[in-house]
Amino acid sequence: MALRVDLTFDCAGAGALAEFWKLALGYEDEPPPAPFATREEWAASFVDLEDDDGDGAWLHDPSGVGPRLVFLEVPEPKVAKNRLHIDVRVGRSAGQWAVISAKVAQLVSAGGRVLATFEGHHVVMADPEGNEFCVAA
Repeated sequence: MALRVDLTFDCAGAGALAEFWKLALGYEDEPPPAPFATREEWAASFVDLEDDDGDGAWLHDPSGVGPRLVFLEVPEPKVAKNRLHIDVRVGRSAGQWAVISAKVAQLVSAGGRVLATFEGHHVVMADPEGNEFCVAA
C-alpha cells in the first residue's frame, strides 16, 4: 500500500509563503481537523507546544490529487540549495512556452524570481523565501 506524503516548507513567513504557493498551484487553505473550528484551536490542543511561537499554514489540492503543503515558521534562515524541489506543470500544448511564460510572469509579480531560463523547455525560479522550483509543461 502506498503512503500519502505532505511537502513541508520550513520558512520565515508561513502565511505569505502559503499565499504564493496557492497562486502557483491553485491550492486552497486546508480546513482544521474536526472537531476544531480554527487552526488556532487545533494548535492550542497540543500542550507540549507552549514554547512554540511560530505560525503555520496548511494547503490542499481541491481536486484531492496533489500532496498537502505545510508551511512551518522556524527561526533559522535558508542557507543552501534545496535537495528537493517542486515542478509546477502547466500542461503540454502547441503553445506551451507561452503558457509557461505567462505563469512565470504571474509568479514574478507575486514575489518569485527567475533564476534561469531554458528557452522552450522550462524556467527555474525561486519563491519569495528562496526555495527553488521549476515551471514547465
